[in-house]
This record gives sequence, structure tokens and C-alpha cells, in this order.
Amino acid sequence: MGQRLAVFGGTFDPPHIGHLVLAECVAHQFGCERVLFIPAGDPYRKTATDTPENRRAGAGPGRKVSPGADRLAMTRLAIEGNPRFAADGREVERPGPSYTVDTLRELQAEGHDDLVLVLGSDAVADLPNWREPGEIRRLARIVVAEKEPGAGTAGFERVDMPLLRISSTEIRARVAAGRPIRYLAPGPVREYIAERGLYR
Repeated sequence: MGQRLAVFGGTFDPPHIGHLVLAECVAHQFGCERVLFIPAGDPYRKTATDTPENRRAGAGPGRKVSPGADRLAMTRLAIEGNPRFAADGREVERPGPSYTVDTLRELQAEGHDDLVLVLGSDAVADLPNWREPGEIRRLARIVVAEKEPGAGTAGFERVDMPLLRISSTEIRARVAAGRPIRYLAPGPVREYIAERGLYR
């Protein structure tokens, strides 16, 4: 296929404007024809699912995440209107923990041999606890978005983007408290959250 593909995985619970700005900056900076948003089916490092990786890392208590179908639907709503963005449901549809290395192997088998993996600086710090981190680095060029000024990006290429202090955690808390999230998440995502009663 030959085109450079950015792989942007995450929980997307919910997707917000920070995700969109990051994806646009990655596409521009690294010359990616497309950005593939891939919501994790079971983000095992967050849910503390019993996996060999979590046992080795001594994972603490996990948190409940919204159903994968809701997170995939919100991701599709968030990116509509940008022809360079696409949502991919393979990890939501795949049973068991969502391993990035499996997704990268699948994409490569589909003919995508120029992969750019987009990670936040918090994810990069946790990368040694993932399944086959060395293979992840072999399969994809890793680029990193700083979550905080000066956050650990040593050894990786940094995404040049505005520092936006927006997180899904904060949005969930604001919804739970009845506070506004206008301008933090795209309108269709806000409507979906309200219709489904998410985060209440």
C-alpha cells in the first residue's frame, strides 16, 4: 500500500479535542496519509485485567471503562468530517486484552509497512510493561505527545503541538458533577454522552 499510516490507539473514554489536535499535528509533521484511531477493547493496563504483563508490573486496582461499542461510536462521531481520519474497531471486536503489538502485526500483514505509532508521554513511560515492547519499536516508528512540559520523551521523536491540558479523566469528572464540557469535546460526542447517560 505504500502510504504512511499513523496508528493512534487509546481508551477514548471519551475522545476530545486534544486527541483531534494531536492527530492533525502528527499527520502534518510526519507526512501521514491517514490517521487510524483504534479504541482499545480491553485497555488492560487501565482495567488491571489479570495478564502476565500486569502481574509483572504489579498493577494496582483498575478502573471501569465504558463499553467498547460506546467508545468506538464516540470516536467515529469525533472524527467525522476529516477525510484523513478513520476509526478502526478491530480491538473492540477482538476478544481478550488489547495488545498493541497484535494490532501492528495485523496492519503490517495488511500491507501497511510504514507505521507511525502515536503515544502520549505517560504511555511511553509505561511501554516497558506492555507486551513485547521491543517488537512494537521494531514494527513502528514511535512519536510522542507530551502530556506535561518536559515530560519524558527521551529517545523518541516528539510531536510538535500545542500543550492542551485536556483529559478524558477530567471530562468524565465534569459530566459526573454536572459541569459543562462544551468546547472540550466535539458536539456530536457531547450529544452521545448525554443521550446515553455516560459518566453520570
